[in-house]
Amino acid sequence: MTRFRLTVEFDGRPFMGWQRQDHGPSVQQAIEEAVFAVSGEAVSLQAAGRTDAGVHGLAMAAHVDVEKPFAPFRLMEAINAKVRPHPIAILDCAEVPADWHARFSCTGRRYVYRIVNRRAPLALEAGRAWRIAAPLDAEAMHAAAQQLVGLHDFTTFRSVHCQSASAVKSLDRLAVRRVGDAIEVEAAARSFLHHQVRSMVGCLALVGQGKWSAADLRAALEARDRAALGHNAPPDGLYFVGADYPEA
Repeated sequence: MTRFRLTVEFDGRPFMGWQRQDHGPSVQQAIEEAVFAVSGEAVSLQAAGRTDAGVHGLAMAAHVDVEKPFAPFRLMEAINAKVRPHPIAILDCAEVPADWHARFSCTGRRYVYRIVNRRAPLALEAGRAWRIAAPLDAEAMHAAAQQLVGLHDFTTFRSVHCQSASAVKSLDRLAVRRVGDAIEVEAAARSFLHHQVRSMVGCLALVGQGKWSAADLRAALEARDRAALGHNAPPDGLYFVGADYPEA
């Protein structure tokens, strides 16, 4: 039995999310079925994190155990061939120790949320970014975002369906920058609550539009109440961009 680490890119629009679902297609299911087509083995694919319906991945880390002998490059090529026509690509494949785990060995997770700030509709990025027509002040958004960095109770920014044992999380980084018409929000932490990034971005967008102040954002955090949330951003602009491990 060999454990392989996979780096996965995917367009989240056709899927109900990363994890297998009873009510629709998932990224996990598509890859597991591709591995079965290649090896004849029913496998369980484990990932660094879960993503909601419509959320994308640039470099999701995952692992799979396969009994049949494969060179990593050949396994990657075979999965990519069998996973078609799903919008999924295995970018890298490597052998890892049997005790390496995509989820439990992970020491940090990184997301980027992409906003396109313009009046014109999205022709090329529909479903891949959140369009906000009203002008946004990215500097004000970044300044306000720093109040969320550090150890806090993020109950306000947590989905009512979140299964985490605690709403207390340590947010390592929350940065906002403008690149032309695009505004990118970068978030990094050891782990996140369900909807945490989308909820933080939704409230930062209110700050950028001048509807909320930094004090309003702070008050929402301190309320520790989901009812205090200003807005939950749509999944379209959210990307899982990387997972960190001790060996890296």
